[in-house]
Amino acid sequence: MSVSNGGPAPLRIVRRPPSLAEATLGGLHPVLTRAYLARGIRSESELSLSLERLLPVGTLDGVAAAVELLLAHRQRRILVVGDFDADGATSTALIVRALRSWGFAAVDFLVPNRFEFGYGLTPEIVALAASREPSLIVTVDNGISSNAGVAAAQALGIAVLVTDHHLPGAELPAAEVIVNPNLPGAQFGSRALAGVGVAFYVMAGLHRELQRSRDGAGLPPGALAPAELLDLVALGTVADVVPLDANNRVLVAQGLKRIRAGRCAPGIRALLEVGGRNLHSLTSADLGFSVGPRLNAAGRLDDMSIGIRCLLADSPAEASMLAARLDQLNQERRAIEAKMQEIALAAVRSLRDPDGVTAGGARRAAVCLYDASWHQGVVGLVASRIKERVRRPVVAFADNADGTLRGSARSVPGVHIRDVFDSVATQHPHLLQRFGGHAMAAGLTLERRHLDDFARAFEAEVMRVTAGRAMADTIESDGALTVDEISLTTAEALREGGPWGQNFPEPTFDGSFVLAKSRIVGEKHLKLWVEVPGTGRRFDAIAFNYLEPGRDLAKLPESAQLVYRLDINEYGGERRLQLLVDHLLV
Repeated sequence: MSVSNGGPAPLRIVRRPPSLAEATLGGLHPVLTRAYLARGIRSESELSLSLERLLPVGTLDGVAAAVELLLAHRQRRILVVGDFDADGATSTALIVRALRSWGFAAVDFLVPNRFEFGYGLTPEIVALAASREPSLIVTVDNGISSNAGVAAAQALGIAVLVTDHHLPGAELPAAEVIVNPNLPGAQFGSRALAGVGVAFYVMAGLHRELQRSRDGAGLPPGALAPAELLDLVALGTVADVVPLDANNRVLVAQGLKRIRAGRCAPGIRALLEVGGRNLHSLTSADLGFSVGPRLNAAGRLDDMSIGIRCLLADSPAEASMLAARLDQLNQERRAIEAKMQEIALAAVRSLRDPDGVTAGGARRAAVCLYDASWHQGVVGLVASRIKERVRRPVVAFADNADGTLRGSARSVPGVHIRDVFDSVATQHPHLLQRFGGHAMAAGLTLERRHLDDFARAFEAEVMRVTAGRAMADTIESDGALTVDEISLTTAEALREGGPWGQNFPEPTFDGSFVLAKSRIVGEKHLKLWVEVPGTGRRFDAIAFNYLEPGRDLAKLPESAQLVYRLDINEYGGERRLQLLVDHLLV
């Protein structure tokens, strides 16, 4: 939730391109049609989300070689090494479920404890893995930067299959097989697959080969079909905030369809129940804001194996028990994050005057934050919150057990954060010990004594990349709605028009409203009744996380420009329209 005077510069609404007059999408609600056209949909065929529209399994580079390698180890021990976030957890659960169902002799998983081993297939994790005597290690959602770990595994006679989606460095690990749509020269039609999407494609390719087998080594009776894994794919894809291109929209839509029908893993059902979400009206936002955070809480505060065991549980009772533990961890995470965010906001306010400029008069291009009390598992969330507030790239650091600092970065459109780190590392080779990630999120490790030097180099590189242009002081909107379009019917049409997500955003609208009534609910959320001027029509609205330090209701104006989404509030058997206010501009 942001207000117009809360960031580094006044926010400005930019409306998405108007609909093409000549384009028609056949009988859809006109507001949904406008939203689709503004997101590049130009024909009804593009709206199909059937499995037939998925890019062919065999077109993902490396799948055939991965299948051959997996089959060679079918009667031996395979160990899946995952990441400690929701994408890693769903990827791990997907491969373990599939291989166990398809008759592989011994399949287990190992996920690094982030506080002891850090990220990826490190030599230390390989040493731990070796005690289980695997013949093959399969990495999921990691491994593309694990050159030393892969070498350590091979020195012990352990083969390695890397499945990942992160951007590779200059040198690839010498694994037996690598499957990653972002490899240089890759021909696959989508670079946006999450780690769980890559895992799904590999397993789909394996299933197809097992179906072809005529030597008695095919699929056992009752084996899972790849489509039965799509609930995990939808959860991991949404939680990892990868772009919802056409291929990912099919994966998410099909996974949502299975979950709504009750054909999902007991662990996903249990996480939805503990989050108070309705299974049958589930949206991608429910996965992203309810299930994903609870799953991620295990990796942030404890051990992600709790989350993986929840996703692997076949017993509803066991799934419910593990989901309750994840919910408890998420509550702890929220309390820790609230304290850290308060410190971070105070630090940001000290960097600038009320107009968002530094003491020298120049606007900051980027922000680095560090506090010795911060929790390493939560700094990514703090970076995300502060990025939303200042609308600049942010890196938040916490202490590592070995005396280094581990940072988590979040960026804004137009600043590829991993490329920024790569450039800093090239110009200043002594600053970064390691780094990796995506365009919008990345991680890094450096020595404490280099923090100030890194902060200066980081801001200088962001300034160079942006060349002085405004970065994120604009808000995209799908325009204004007429008073009649602000309705439950429109909200239902937009909900059915999903899945919405990264790079295919849920429709947002803007308009001037009188703020008729207001009160605080849940300690920091602003409940509103808003009125369209001159009409007498009032609507229920809520602005989540409105109350931050330094903001109170006494400063609420009589009227404001709102940027909002249409939501359906289901309570006590009733369905009512509610406006979700993202920005309140005065």
